[in-house]
Amino acid sequence: MEVKMNNKQSTILVVDDEPAVRRLLRQILSTRGYECREAENADEALVQLRDDSVGLVLLDIKMPGRSGVDLLPEIKADYPDTAIIMATAVSDTNIAIECMKHGAYDYVTKPYNIDQVIIAVGRALEKRKLEIENKDYQQHLEQKVTEQTEKIRTSFLNTMTSLAYALEAKDKYTAGHSQRVAQMSEAIARELALPWEDIEKVKLASQLHDIGKIGVRESVLNKPGRLTDDEFEDTQCHPQIGEHILAPVVDDVEILDAVRHHHERYDGTGYPDGIAEGKIPLGARILAVADTFDAMTSDRPYRKAMSIELAANEIKRNAGKQFDSEVVDAFLRAMKLLVGVADENGDAATLAVIV
Repeated sequence: MEVKMNNKQSTILVVDDEPAVRRLLRQILSTRGYECREAENADEALVQLRDDSVGLVLLDIKMPGRSGVDLLPEIKADYPDTAIIMATAVSDTNIAIECMKHGAYDYVTKPYNIDQVIIAVGRALEKRKLEIENKDYQQHLEQKVTEQTEKIRTSFLNTMTSLAYALEAKDKYTAGHSQRVAQMSEAIARELALPWEDIEKVKLASQLHDIGKIGVRESVLNKPGRLTDDEFEDTQCHPQIGEHILAPVVDDVEILDAVRHHHERYDGTGYPDGIAEGKIPLGARILAVADTFDAMTSDRPYRKAMSIELAANEIKRNAGKQFDSEVVDAFLRAMKLLVGVADENGDAATLAVIV
């Protein structure tokens, strides 16, 4: 928020039902370099305040209709940066003091002592200036802290993404897996007409979904044959490990949940928590389809890759069991679009890379 100090600091609104008093105060304050305006009642004062250029209100406590006491809280609520000095008879100073407890900066007594008025106005405007400067400083400080926090978060996520890619690159069979899963997850999310923010969350979760494998023994990850029961249990820990690694800086529950639950099955027989159907976060349901499809269409040490058509049919066959049927339908629509792109390019073999 830009603070326009020069304009607001010098503009004073004199609110009093007596025209002679208003003219006197306006004349005195104008000779001191202040821009002055007048209002004879509360309603007129609120009209004058609407353009938000008034820095200080010299407000008479007793006026016909709504009094200064009535108007004070309304000004403080709608124009919190506007300073207020109450004007009162000597006999009403207790009321003026009570007004100060509710936001008035000071009070002056009638009949006016001109020196007292000038001093009170100067102090009030100076205090207001300092308060606005402090507010502006705090706002910019908070903004800088927020920006720095976001830089640290982005740096960490970039590091984690690079680490996940590096982990995959150590094995020729998994190289590029997370990038492809992220691209397919994004395509499915778009087919589901998710908001842009949710699409980005799904994409980020997909890029990081296997980061937890850093906590699984390399001999198990790269084993060419069938895993033993103990080895399979080791691999099943990677979703929780990934969530644990990301939790300190990823403050978005949807991303963390997608990473944790991407191996859950729609029928409740998956891991780590064995949750089913709608209890599985949507991001995880999307990620499960994309992850499985890429795994099936990629070579592994213990088997050759399936064809794209066979893998897609296998995904379709497991709709409602392993996968959410609605997500599978979106996946198949995305596949048709991608097949169309590949056919137009005359290179269907590149489809696995495209997705």
